[in-house]
Amino acid sequence: MEKSDIPRLELESFAEVNYKVPFLKVQHYPLNASYFSIENRESYPVVDYISPNRRQFFKIFHMTSGTGILTVGLHQYVLGAGAIAFLHPDELMSWQTTSVDTGGHFCLIHPRYFEHDADHVLQLLRNYPYFKASKAVIQLTENQSAVVNSHFESMVKEDRGNSEDKKQAILLYLQMILLEAQRAGKNLADVHVPESYGYIYGFLSLLESSFQVSGQDIAVKIKTAAEFADQLNVHPNYLNALVKEHTGKTLREHIQERLMYEAKALLIQTDWDISNISYGLGFSGHAAFTSFFKKKENISPSIFRKNASSQLNS
Repeated sequence: MEKSDIPRLELESFAEVNYKVPFLKVQHYPLNASYFSIENRESYPVVDYISPNRRQFFKIFHMTSGTGILTVGLHQYVLGAGAIAFLHPDELMSWQTTSVDTGGHFCLIHPRYFEHDADHVLQLLRNYPYFKASKAVIQLTENQSAVVNSHFESMVKEDRGNSEDKKQAILLYLQMILLEAQRAGKNLADVHVPESYGYIYGFLSLLESSFQVSGQDIAVKIKTAAEFADQLNVHPNYLNALVKEHTGKTLREHIQERLMYEAKALLIQTDWDISNISYGLGFSGHAAFTSFFKKKENISPSIFRKNASSQLNS
């Protein structure tokens, strides 16, 4: 988001803002999530949340009942029965339920799920036209929605079963869902994103881009709340109050939470030693990182890694 996109608002303008975005829980993808997971909404009710970190999962969800508001990037959609959404790993998104209950299914798919025997399906997802923020939602007819729902139910059955070829069956049903949505081809029109959400999106997007630890010899530069506000061309107090109002956490709390998430990811998903992780995260040294980690988690980084490894191997 360019500075010119958002006017600089001084603190006195804060009281004049018309809040339209309800309280959103900031939700990170679990670091130990399986490469494929599928749930139905009866056993896994949807909650209002915003996902700030662009992790590697493709997400597909289909609604059979209820209503809600999905925001993908800066595109917002009002969903109802028969809607199916396709969310790319690189997009920030949020969900707000606007009905008592919602029915349907969702699945999360990590690219590694396709390794060795299903690279063609991964390429299909990467080239699929609806994994884009501006085309993320398709409205199905009643009959099309029933067909897609049956494919999701079949995937759930296969996933919970013990068949040796269940992955092949899941991949076939997944491709049938993609085909059915592409045949429908009726993109749901997006609506105007509230200005207040634009600020929150801008901050979380910048926060995510600040934590791209791509190698042991490259250190991230942890920005202060004031630096983030300056990049968005808004007053720091205004941005802090706005983010606090809609997520329940201050800018500083979000920065520290994102730092801890990245620290845990590096401890779990890499074999880097603690010194390399400390450097990569911008700490002055091993001791400073360990002190920060222990203050937040009540255990040292090395013990956290050992415990996480034991859980993964159990």
